[in-house]
Amino acid sequence: MNLISIPAFQDNYIWVLSDDNGHCLIVDPGEAAPVLAAIKENQWQPEAILLTHHHHDHVGGVKELRQHFPDVVVYGPAETQDKGTTKVVEEGDEVAILGRKFRVISTPGHTLGHICFFSDPYLFCGDTLFSGGCGRLFEGTPAQMYQSFQKINALPADTLVCCAHEYTLTNMKFALSILPHDPAINDYYLKVKELRAKNQKTLPVILKNERQTNIFLRTDDIDLINEISKETKLQQPEERFAWLRVKKDNF
Repeated sequence: MNLISIPAFQDNYIWVLSDDNGHCLIVDPGEAAPVLAAIKENQWQPEAILLTHHHHDHVGGVKELRQHFPDVVVYGPAETQDKGTTKVVEEGDEVAILGRKFRVISTPGHTLGHICFFSDPYLFCGDTLFSGGCGRLFEGTPAQMYQSFQKINALPADTLVCCAHEYTLTNMKFALSILPHDPAINDYYLKVKELRAKNQKTLPVILKNERQTNIFLRTDDIDLINEISKETKLQQPEERFAWLRVKKDNF
């Protein structure tokens, strides 16, 4: 399988997974033009579109893509029914595309109906988990997003996390503000800073590495607990997750 990301808007990535025969699936096409250009250049034949949630920068290109490829199947949560979805999917569903099975994982938080698609090792997680961070809580609660993170964290260590935005540098600056002496966070921040200085992508990332560098996955980490305890005593990991999200909102 061949995985590529197509830049869109200011910092979006539209993911494309293709097989050796040129059949492909497209994830969260916020706009059609860059996807159509890539399809033409690579001579792909789209089989399916996967949608993680209803926001325009993830669904805006669906209508135009379906005009060019009327047979393409569009899988998405119920909240995307009016965005071009032809097949509504939910937690536990499996869809067969490109000879692979993709499991649907419900991950509310960013939106209430947000889902991810997982086919080992590929995880298309939309705006749930970002490298070094997590999505804003536009509709869901911190507790919901915490549980969504636990679902992702339960996936295999070698999972390739395909996030939808290039937010890594900002996320790692925030992580450093919380745990300034953490070796893994410092090392990753320097790596990311160097990549972005060259205008290179930081994604996809491996879940094993995210467990070390993403503080939203480290709510049981003693160093983080000690740091938070300087400001407030929080007993539950969900509470620490919520504290981090508020800090990030105001960072």
